[in-house]
Amino acid sequence: MSTNVSQNESNGFYKLNWAQRIGFGSGDLAQNLIFQTVACYLMLYLTTVLKISPAFVSGLILAVRLLDCIWSPVVGRYIDNNNPKLGKYRSYLLYGGIPLTVAACLLMLPQVAEWSYTMKIIYATVSYTLLSMIYSVVNIPYGSIMASMTRDNDEVLKLTSTRMVCANIGQIIVQAGFPIGLALVINEAVNWNQALFMAIGTIPAFVILPSLPALKSMFGKKGLYYLLLSIGFVGFVILYIIGKFFDVAELNVLVQTAKVMTGVGLLVGSLMWALVPEVITEAEYRTGNRPAATVNALAGVAFKAGFSVAGFITPLVMGWVGFNLASEASALPTAPKAWFTVTSIFALAGFVLLFYCFKGCKERIATTPEKPVTYGEMFKEFAANKCLQLMICIFIVVFLASFISAPVNAYYPKLADYSESSKEAILWFTTVIPACLLIVVGYLIYKYPLTDERLDEMNREIEARNK
Repeated sequence: MSTNVSQNESNGFYKLNWAQRIGFGSGDLAQNLIFQTVACYLMLYLTTVLKISPAFVSGLILAVRLLDCIWSPVVGRYIDNNNPKLGKYRSYLLYGGIPLTVAACLLMLPQVAEWSYTMKIIYATVSYTLLSMIYSVVNIPYGSIMASMTRDNDEVLKLTSTRMVCANIGQIIVQAGFPIGLALVINEAVNWNQALFMAIGTIPAFVILPSLPALKSMFGKKGLYYLLLSIGFVGFVILYIIGKFFDVAELNVLVQTAKVMTGVGLLVGSLMWALVPEVITEAEYRTGNRPAATVNALAGVAFKAGFSVAGFITPLVMGWVGFNLASEASALPTAPKAWFTVTSIFALAGFVLLFYCFKGCKERIATTPEKPVTYGEMFKEFAANKCLQLMICIFIVVFLASFISAPVNAYYPKLADYSESSKEAILWFTTVIPACLLIVVGYLIYKYPLTDERLDEMNREIEARNK
């Protein structure tokens, strides 16, 4: 038995211990302390604290993401073509982690609230653009680390589940902790129902993700995805019916239960990261190169595309239907110093966790091509790789479903405070649109061709070829 294990590990099918898995996962927890702050609360900060026009905010979010579509492939190409002394991928947890922490702290500088409207716009544009660009320098190589630790599909699944548990810990800390933190900083009573609604959809991750190997064995990869999406769809339907025809406050237990169900459906977004190493393997099988950072860069673009489309549509369309985020009563406190304090705490904690991730990861399958990867080759690979195209489409839609409701969730528990037209806008963005997008995700997963059996065959052929 030990001989077989040793032979498998020499072929790249490394077995990992829990210290390595948790060390890797802590990097996702770190990044989510910053990313979830931006995804869930930046739009509210810009519109309700700085009073910047929602139309400008939507344009800013879209413009920064379009810039990222250019920037992320640049970062991916650079990482694939270079090999720093501290590790091909893990080095950037330190090289990018320090400026990322500083940029996150400066994103909500309290003095900006006293500046002129023009200066607010300039500062918001510069600070958000820099933060987004630096985030890519950390996020892209971090995603590549997983593909460099082992070829073993079971280990990749365990890495993914550990990573996503850590990511969801970060998500629940931010989504519940941010409104709680704001209230505590300004000595205001905490709205516990609101904080619970913001975060409770993350709870299923802590039950389902550790059970992924067993659930996958029971339902199959696609069968598991379909089950989760169906539960999420029903949860969104229940939330819509309650918000449309009943008093949300009177049915709080049912509301929170339905929110948990929606979290089950949106959890598919976390599972999609397991597809990234699969697509990298498929590319290596066809071309002989292992473009880990390039594929992660394109996955990151798709991930951020879903987020950016959500950030663009939400304030703009809500304004069209009569709900102006800058002029309506805010669902959260608007004290600038409180926003800065909470954001800075999350950013500093994130850096400590990035350092822990750097210490805990071990790269074993990391290659630098003899001939540098060109941009033309990157896009040629995208055009040739059907699995990559499908994966990117899945990423865009599933994360659009996740983030289109994120900034508006704070308003759902307070539906009774708003006009009928405002209620309708809130319901569409918290229930109807995400439910429709889950259906699209199910169709795209149906079209995805790679099975675990085929991936094992590819990995063994690659190792045999390399010998």
